[in-house]
Amino acid sequence: MTFAAPLEAKSIRFRARSFVAFTLTPEAPLDVWLEGLDHWIGNSPGYFAGRPVVLDLNTLKPDVAAIESLVDVLGHRGIRIYAIELDGHTALEPNLPPVLVGAKEATTDGLLPREAREDVSGEDKAEGRAPEAGLDKGGKVDASKAGDSEPQVEASGTLMIKAPIRSGQAIVHPHGDVIVLGSVASGSEIIAAGSIHVYGTLRGRASAGALGNRGARIFCRKNEAELLAVDGWYVTAEEMEGVSRGKPVQAFLDGDALRVSTLS
Repeated sequence: MTFAAPLEAKSIRFRARSFVAFTLTPEAPLDVWLEGLDHWIGNSPGYFAGRPVVLDLNTLKPDVAAIESLVDVLGHRGIRIYAIELDGHTALEPNLPPVLVGAKEATTDGLLPREAREDVSGEDKAEGRAPEAGLDKGGKVDASKAGDSEPQVEASGTLMIKAPIRSGQAIVHPHGDVIVLGSVASGSEIIAAGSIHVYGTLRGRASAGALGNRGARIFCRKNEAELLAVDGWYVTAEEMEGVSRGKPVQAFLDGDALRVSTLS
């Protein structure tokens, strides 16, 4: 006679996970806001591809039908909405993204609940303002995902990457500066809370001061960047053509304008 050994029931493990998301905050009149969004997408094709995007509707406060229409309109622009922020609602229609409750904004001062966030809506209306970035949805963000680049975080909070950044790679560092000793390939991206230093050729996208640090700067030995941004204010490759392309440069905020100046 044989006996079958009892099967052990495996427990299901639930783990919390945080991620960096971009937030879009539509404003009235919606057609004007969409026109500005189209300008951004035209300057940076594919910018939203594969990115988690949260739709903050607390300014617009549309009804359910308008939300469905807006999500569809954004989808046709290649923007996939992962979640919606709308005070007073815990759920919407089943065909809509889930409602995000209790999200906190990551800033250089830490995680802030909605009621403590600074009112930056006036700044965001200006042309050249990038979509808000660096939102930590409920937890700590990993320093980066750099593959074989083997990033090393120094005690000062600076992230040093000794290998080149390949196309398709994304470096996200919400704790300080990023230093790249090699080059940054086209199609890659660096997002840093502090400044960005590239000691080779910068061909991808670089966003410094992503959590509100207006004093952050971008330095590179050779500027072939697709896009440079500081605290959300950006300049595209087309705007730099014939002025600072192919040269060592620094990018910094001067008032509400992003300046790109050559280094001697």
